[in-house]
This record gives sequence, C-alpha cells and structure tokens, in this order.
Amino acid sequence: MIVRIKRQSAPGEEAYWQSFTYDGPRHVTVSAVLDAINYTDDLFDTDGNEATRIRWECSCMQSMCGGCAMVINGVPALACATFADEVKGEELVLEPLSKFPVVADLIVDRDVIYENLNSAKTYLDSLIKNRKHQHEQQYSTAKCLKCGLCLEVCPNYHPGGDFFGAVLANESYLIASQSEDKRHRIIKEYKEHFSAGCSKALSCRSVCPAGIETITSIIRMNRK
Repeated sequence: MIVRIKRQSAPGEEAYWQSFTYDGPRHVTVSAVLDAINYTDDLFDTDGNEATRIRWECSCMQSMCGGCAMVINGVPALACATFADEVKGEELVLEPLSKFPVVADLIVDRDVIYENLNSAKTYLDSLIKNRKHQHEQQYSTAKCLKCGLCLEVCPNYHPGGDFFGAVLANESYLIASQSEDKRHRIIKEYKEHFSAGCSKALSCRSVCPAGIETITSIIRMNRK
C-alpha cells in the first residue's frame, strides 16, 4: 500500500507531498500504519529519498483524546478509529485538518476551539438541581473531544469568523441546562455565534467520533 502524506516542516513553511510504502497487514488502523512507517531504522520515501519521521499526535489510541484527527482519503476522521482496508481508493492519503494552523505534518493547533468557547463564557459558575430528563443529552454532549472534525466538515465554519460551530451548540446546551445564572447569557452567545450562521447541513453529526446528538442540542437550545 502507498501512503501519501501532505507534509509541512513548520508553521508558515510551504507544504509538500511525500509517499511511503506500507507492507504490513491491511486490517489495522491508520494510526498503526503511521507507527509502522515511523518505527524503522532508516526512513525512505517511495523515490528512495531519506525522510524525516512523520509528525502526528495522539494520547489514547482509543477514540478518547481526539488528538489524531486528520483528513483521511478526503474524509475528516480519527486515525485511531479508521482502518486502512476500509478507506476508498488505491492509496491511503493523509492530510492535516485544513481549518486550523499546521504545526508540523499532520499536527494542527486547535487552540481556537478553546478560545471561542472561553469568549462565549461556556463554563459553569453555579449549579441548579439536575433534571433527570436532561441527563442523557447532558452526558452525550459532555463526551465532546474538541477534536475539530465537526468544524473541518462544516460548510459554515471559517477560521476567524463569528460562527463557532457545533462545539458551541453542544457546550451551550450543557451550560443552559445546568445553570440558571448563565442561561440568558449563553442563549445570547448561542444566537450570535451559532444559530445565526448554521445552515442545518448537519455534516457535523455524521463525523462526530463521540456520536453526540448535536441535533438534539440544537433543538433544545432553539426552544430556549
């Protein structure tokens, strides 16, 4: 199998493509393929040129950290949850997420996610008594990995814009359903940074590795 990777040496550097040969088993994750390529004494590309180790990141290998989010054969996904023999095409093509600054190779800087959430003040100051009918959706939204896949696939999200994407919709619901003090403030932020810009494509729902029911968060926030 040929593994074609879009690489970048450092922030601001020009990106380039480099291909590698993978001869191992096919029913393994993309993470395992990257490990197999990197764990060689000397790394050479398909043209015989000596290459630097491929830089990518992860913390868990269990779809729990979101660190290995990348574009795999054109589809935003987690490398640890995508199997090499299930992707379409003759090659395995890996690219960094396009809506975040590239740090190096397949590593991107997702700080903007936390900056946007902080600016919208999506954090709790005080709690109200939890309502049982809210528990299931609260648990679902709390599983968000902040991996950025929903923003990568969203047709309405653009870096630096006022639309913060599905991450804000879910976090807004989580706060509004638990805090009376912050409910009115978070509804205002939701209107300004989500509902005003969402076209309801719901592509965010299809790529979410945590399976969050974002549509439920949207419905309940719209009701509020």
